[in-house]
Amino acid sequence: VQLQASGGGLVQPGGSLTLACAASGSSLDSYDVAWFRQAPGKERDFVGVIDWNGVITDYTDSVKGRFTISRNNAKNTVYLQMNSLKPEDTAVYYCAAKRWRITTMMGEYEYWGQGTLVTVSS
Repeated sequence: VQLQASGGGLVQPGGSLTLACAASGSSLDSYDVAWFRQAPGKERDFVGVIDWNGVITDYTDSVKGRFTISRNNAKNTVYLQMNSLKPEDTAVYYCAAKRWRITTMMGEYEYWGQGTLVTVSS
């Protein structure tokens, strides 16, 4: 499966942005999909994950209550809705997919999108 992340851009603190992760080459409906992010000069970190049928989600503590992951399997797309954005949310955001067991562990994801840059600044 090939993943394409999109929707990044420049947004002011307190603003909102929605990222999309579109799949091609295979149906996404059997894959768990996660979002990771990598800030400048830092390691890539887990942001959130949604299971294959959209029932289970999990988020890192710093985005709980602000970010929401959803999916539309008919459109082969997973979304990351980001609200109340802060400068520390500035990063390149990546989506990744795997099958069989939902996890927050980056190394277990087989398929990765190319990343989309989110900049939160006034």
